[in-house]
Amino acid sequence: MQSIITITFNPAIDKSTIVPALQPGHKMRCSEPVFEPGGGGINVARALQKLGVEATAFYMAGSYTGLFLQQLLQQKGIASVAVPIREHTRENLMVFDSAAQLQYRFVMPGPLVQEDEWHALIEKIQEYPAADYLVASGSLSSGIPATAFAMLARIAKKKGSRFIADTSGEPLRLALEEGVFLVKPNIREFCSLVGCPETDSNAILKYARKLVNSGKCIALLLSQGASGALLVTAEKALQIPAPMVKCNSTVGAGDSMLAGVIAALAKGKDMENAAYYGVACGSAAILNAGTQLCSKADADRLLATMARNPAGI
Repeated sequence: MQSIITITFNPAIDKSTIVPALQPGHKMRCSEPVFEPGGGGINVARALQKLGVEATAFYMAGSYTGLFLQQLLQQKGIASVAVPIREHTRENLMVFDSAAQLQYRFVMPGPLVQEDEWHALIEKIQEYPAADYLVASGSLSSGIPATAFAMLARIAKKKGSRFIADTSGEPLRLALEEGVFLVKPNIREFCSLVGCPETDSNAILKYARKLVNSGKCIALLLSQGASGALLVTAEKALQIPAPMVKCNSTVGAGDSMLAGVIAALAKGKDMENAAYYGVACGSAAILNAGTQLCSKADADRLLATMARNPAGI
């Protein structure tokens, strides 16, 4: 099995609960809260573990919430490397309204990270033994420069690792300037990056091919929500439809998709098969309530139902 490192610059404790109905000004009785370690790279590591693949999660943690985050990761048996910071780790809240059958996600901005703190994280990654895959996912906390993902891309090159970036905006653009193995933006993030309308599928395909052909990435997996994903490589463009499932929670669906791709690649699958498995894992995640992510049983079952399009588009 190939080795995997995930990096989370803005981790979180994800708290989820259920209320009978959301009512302004009223005291709403909540169900027993569920706490999960969260943030892009940590979610990818959690989902990989559910798929039978181990990863080491690098992240920053501070104050009492940072200690709790470390405890949650230890309880799940996820190998991790924590870099201490002065401010407290953020907490996010997911509330499910039973009456309306709607989920509300309250996402906090995260701590202010000092230069010496994020430098320490970069240094730990540099010093750590080279991994086959270096996966950076999620947003940047305040104080961390937009060049952070580009720094990791350079480290990956030196170590001979395949670098996978799942972020948006300027951090994604700068990482692409360095060159990456795989990027997985959603449709909004991609269209904002390249400057094309979200409703123009022909323009999206054109810009996706242009990005890959520029050599800035080997593969682009464009997440399209319930429509599935678009995979573009130098050889082929594939529209991968998502299986029809009931949506119970969208939390971590993108992270589960990315984990599915990485799990399949780590087991020796090619990019096309890995992308199909990623879409199956993303769909499996939304079957589960709260912050549970995907399950291998659901992902494998859904994959078996997915029609293939070998001709591409």
